[in-house]
Amino acid sequence: MTNIHPTAIVSPKAQIATDVEIGACAVIEDNVKIGSGTKIWPHAIITGHSTIGKNNKIYPFVSIGLPPQDLSYKGEPTEVIIGDNNTFRECVTVNLGAVKGESRTVIGNNNFIMAYSHIAHDCILEDNIVMANGVQLAGHVKVEKFVTFSGLAGAHHFATIGQSAFVGGVSRVVQDVPPYMMVQGNPTKVRAVNLVGIERRGFSPEAIKAIRNAYKLIWHSKNTPSQAIKMLEKKDNLPEVAILVEALRAMQKGVEGRAREALRKTGY
Repeated sequence: MTNIHPTAIVSPKAQIATDVEIGACAVIEDNVKIGSGTKIWPHAIITGHSTIGKNNKIYPFVSIGLPPQDLSYKGEPTEVIIGDNNTFRECVTVNLGAVKGESRTVIGNNNFIMAYSHIAHDCILEDNIVMANGVQLAGHVKVEKFVTFSGLAGAHHFATIGQSAFVGGVSRVVQDVPPYMMVQGNPTKVRAVNLVGIERRGFSPEAIKAIRNAYKLIWHSKNTPSQAIKMLEKKDNLPEVAILVEALRAMQKGVEGRAREALRKTGY
């Protein structure tokens, strides 16, 4: 039997696994689905068409599935989809998708979202992401796997933060962040390779050396970025470097350095 505190308000229409824990004064509304092993602390609210997987931890005053902060939203049945083993600390907000996007906000697995962070409509978060306190993601932001944000960083709508990147505290992300890089500033600039991050992922010494060489060629040589990218493309690069080159090419083809910004023109 689900462990529901007597003061919680839980819709009988919600689909909740039998071992879910729901704390005092939490609110779970009609179209919510919650998987096995999930714990919901007091005063959290889960509403909208929200699907939450297994073994998630949802702390006090978290809100999931409230309407997007978008003037075009008129109450359409958009979604939030959350995977497994995520932690949402106090006062995190995750908004529904908007119809002018893909109508869904998606969060993967094994993510740690610290207090007061905001995940806006139509964001896509992959897996193993850490967001420190107060990180703010605007609409349509994509965060790839193994990204780390320090506190109070913010990302412009349609920005992409590439895999294994590190975003420094109080940074303003207005362009895509290349994979494997450390960025910092207002606006952000590439400062170094995120060596700690890629070493923790178990990248081979060969891959790490290739990424460091690519970083030096792109950001610390006399070549223009375009020239450096062409030089890298001509080499027989490792897959890790090919991912970096692909991301940089996408930035160049995008708008204001944001590859996903071009989606606006397609009616996204």
